[in-house]
Amino acid sequence: MTNEERDQVLRRVAAALAQVTHPATGEDVVSSGRVRELGVMEDGTVRFRFALQADDPGTLVRLSRAAAERVEGVGKVKIDISLPAVGKPQTKRQMGPGNVPAPTPDPNALPGVRHIVAVSSGKGGVGKSTVAVNLATALAQGGRRVGVLDADVYGPNIPMMFGEHRRPAVLGEKGSEKIEPLESHGVKIMSLGLLLDPGQAAIMRGPMIAGILKQFLEQVEWGELDWMVVDMPPGTGDAQLSLVQNIRVDGVVMVTTPQDVATGDVLRGIKMFEKVNTRVLGIVENMSGFICPCCGERYEIFGRAGGQRLALDTGLELLGEVPIEIGVRQGGDAGVPITIGDPHSPAAEALRKVAERIAERVEAGVAVPAASA
Repeated sequence: MTNEERDQVLRRVAAALAQVTHPATGEDVVSSGRVRELGVMEDGTVRFRFALQADDPGTLVRLSRAAAERVEGVGKVKIDISLPAVGKPQTKRQMGPGNVPAPTPDPNALPGVRHIVAVSSGKGGVGKSTVAVNLATALAQGGRRVGVLDADVYGPNIPMMFGEHRRPAVLGEKGSEKIEPLESHGVKIMSLGLLLDPGQAAIMRGPMIAGILKQFLEQVEWGELDWMVVDMPPGTGDAQLSLVQNIRVDGVVMVTTPQDVATGDVLRGIKMFEKVNTRVLGIVENMSGFICPCCGERYEIFGRAGGQRLALDTGLELLGEVPIEIGVRQGGDAGVPITIGDPHSPAAEALRKVAERIAERVEAGVAVPAASA
């Protein structure tokens, strides 16, 4: 595409975007400064930054994308979203260990959801999303209405693990639209991965993560659910704090692998949730040994009993030990969780028992032992 052709496409795209208006104020997204750094690449790809305002409906970005995609000569449309900091300015103060503000979740948030459980870990690569997905499908197999919220915005793997790649639809009248979650294997799912182009990176700072999570909580039509499973990103950062500060969470499931480098990070995660008054339901040890299908011998590839030691050190329950199986990896890649694809395998049975134990504790309202100080 020549420079002249790119200029023509640029003018047409700008004119199309100027027709996209805020439903409440009537401002268009160009003159109001929401669309910034608009450009056209040599291959016809249009790229711009969209600066969301505090009162913008979540569909405004989607409408802008659709308007640009309809323009003649446009190939792809890539949008970098920036979210505003919300709330009143606060007096600066020195933060230190243990000086974390107590959460004040809204008791009326997600009124149609009975129980909310987060699946978290201290580090990546321990199989947290695998546990979250199979926990959700196991609960659904028990006749419960289940949803999965993918809060791992940097690595949104939930769509692949559920075999879903469609774009969600938008419901409702203009100005009060909500996103309709997709459904796979009897579970409703919502993930940033469903809104991004394949391979597109989610480049955002902490406040933007909080904004995305808030959108998924408030602007998705979850309907009536018995359970919502939240797949958290690894670590002890903005997503974890935003979740417990916005909604009431029945508890957190911590996932680890047996080796010390994993259990040490998970211990820090347990301490973080303790400091923000969020109970930890227990620990799941994933990748807990490998049984050779040829000789039947067991190999402790990542060490042994790390989850059990962590449970003893913290006073928490070891909810289950999930062995390494090729079928777990294959199911995750193919979008068929092992609790569905191979329900009688040792890993599927272990994951189902974890789900049953969590359900027993939460639904019965049984007190969970607190992590030790």
